Amino acid sequence: MTLEAFADTILPGEKRFPDDRAVAGVSTGGGAVASGAIDVLRTEEGGMAPALDALADGLNEHAERYAGERSLPLDDAVPPFVSLDYDHRVALVRELVAADHPEREAWVSLAMFNTIAFDAASHLHTVDALAAGHPGLTTMGYFGPDSDGLWRFPSYSYGRVLARPHPDTTPSGSPA
Repeated sequence: MTLEAFADTILPGEKRFPDDRAVAGVSTGGGAVASGAIDVLRTEEGGMAPALDALADGLNEHAERYAGERSLPLDDAVPPFVSLDYDHRVALVRELVAADHPEREAWVSLAMFNTIAFDAASHLHTVDALAAGHPGLTTMGYFGPDSDGLWRFPSYSYGRVLARPHPDTTPSGSPA
């Protein structure tokens, strides 16, 4: 729950169900949590999985300190970071990622994995993610492949063709 609340603070989305405490629901559509942030964090390739329990514990310790300094009540039914309202979560995360915070690298890394889930759906095959309506890819207007499974972009991102294809390029786009 703590890591979901952190992910939702980085890229907010709408609540998954009415009593959702991890996702604050300050945005419409799917955010980092709906995009699979926790799945991305748990992947072996990312290297974050062994540190997740320690990061969640550390985040909750910081939330307890933060709440104590501001005399904010915490709900014992949920972890301390989850108990903070969205604005206080944002304020605490700003502290943790500040240039002078001694743990900055850990919190920035955690935040980056959440954006990777939204921006790239790195834990899923792109075609499958698009077919499932992945929130990040659909929000960005990511196009799927053509009916033959090849990815083509008829509208060039710079508004013009940057280079002519090599004369020996085959119809499939492969060099001869």
